[in-house]
Amino acid sequence: MREKRISWNVFAQAVYTIALPIAFQNLLSTTASMVDTIMIGSMGELSVAAVGICSQISSLFFSCYFGFAGGALLFFSQYWGAKSEKGINKTFGLSMSFMLLVGLLFGAVAVTKPEFLLGIYTDKKNIIEVAIPYIRIVGFAYPLQVLAVIISFLMRATERVKIPLVSSAVALVVNFVLNWILIYGRFGMPQMGAAGAAVGTLVSGIVNLIILTVFLLKDKETVTLHVQEMFHWGEGFAGTYLSKCFPILCNELFYGIGQMLINIVIGRQSESAIAAMAAFRVLEGFVYAFFGGLADASSVVVGKEIGAGRHMKGYQYVKGFTILCPAITFGICLVGVIFNRPLLSLFGLGAEAMEYGKYMLLIYLAAGTVRTCNYIMNTCYRAGGEAIFGTVLEIICLYTISVPATWVAGMVLHLPFLAVFAFLYTDELIRLVFELCYTASGKWVKPVTQEGRVTLEEFHEQMAQRRKKKQTA
Repeated sequence: MREKRISWNVFAQAVYTIALPIAFQNLLSTTASMVDTIMIGSMGELSVAAVGICSQISSLFFSCYFGFAGGALLFFSQYWGAKSEKGINKTFGLSMSFMLLVGLLFGAVAVTKPEFLLGIYTDKKNIIEVAIPYIRIVGFAYPLQVLAVIISFLMRATERVKIPLVSSAVALVVNFVLNWILIYGRFGMPQMGAAGAAVGTLVSGIVNLIILTVFLLKDKETVTLHVQEMFHWGEGFAGTYLSKCFPILCNELFYGIGQMLINIVIGRQSESAIAAMAAFRVLEGFVYAFFGGLADASSVVVGKEIGAGRHMKGYQYVKGFTILCPAITFGICLVGVIFNRPLLSLFGLGAEAMEYGKYMLLIYLAAGTVRTCNYIMNTCYRAGGEAIFGTVLEIICLYTISVPATWVAGMVLHLPFLAVFAFLYTDELIRLVFELCYTASGKWVKPVTQEGRVTLEEFHEQMAQRRKKKQTA
């Protein structure tokens, strides 16, 4: 029995046609959300810190809905490989319902109880006062965000990657222009500061959603959405969907809570440290946006092969992405370390905050590369149908290593800020060892389509032969 491998030329073609457009679209989407922090830099460290705290709330919101988005991408890509339009419709309707519920709940709290949310993350009254108008306005954008994400994921999974890229580019331009007008009070408009940045975020979110919706409804050739099929979840589909989404949801939710606990520690540091962390999160977000986009692309590529029953090709793709993505991350982080001063100067930081930022980037050069490797493998497990292993491993390591170490360093021992920051990524190396072994085993291949299940036994036989060859070599 011969293995069905892919050549590096085939892999490079998949990266070029699918992965890179998705990565750049993700980069543009993330950039749009970070433009606020960058452009508010001229208003001083206090405004930067306030927007940074609000970004942490948005990160928790992201963690609460992304489990459903990740599950949707799993089903979209495998159903796309199996050419099941009905399955794609059901996945879209169910995922959208859950995600919209989360968006409405978070939006309502952000609009009506902003002091409550902000008080969780910091005890600095002056920061909270600046942040309240910003988070109130952004709260209206939360439901729009989840709708844009589910439409974008559907397009990615069905290999229509150019439309989300275009919509993100237009939204970025709209956000930048409105920020420039409203933050600084151009063309006779009032100088709104942080609140002006929030208005730019809201309007750009509306524009992004309109563009995506128009193209989604216009394209009748790739996948046609039918309302009746979207909300017809019989035949055990909802149970199957939730069984796959639940581990991903737990992963994202518990990860978000863990990061919230870490952010509580950071929010009790000095104002310079909080501002430096806000600037670092923006730069980290650029790195995450690119490798996160590549991770989403890997889900599409791997999930399509697994769903179609071509498991060995999916396995080979995972190996390729596990090498490519950390290498790209290291290169991006190295550029950040080399050009740390001009990058950090964009945020209007003081001398102390600038010094913090320089060493934070240096620490992230190693930690970010390892983190990318773990992230890409866990994403590929989900695309293959296995959502439990990566979830359990990440949550155990986060809550037994990273969160306790950071909390003790910052809240008990009151160590210097950079020492506290160094503990944020202490769990990544341990996860790396376990995930490399699990990836090599191929046990994460668990298709949800009939086409994928038919060839699963053949794949297991191929993997058994590979292990025998290694043992006898």
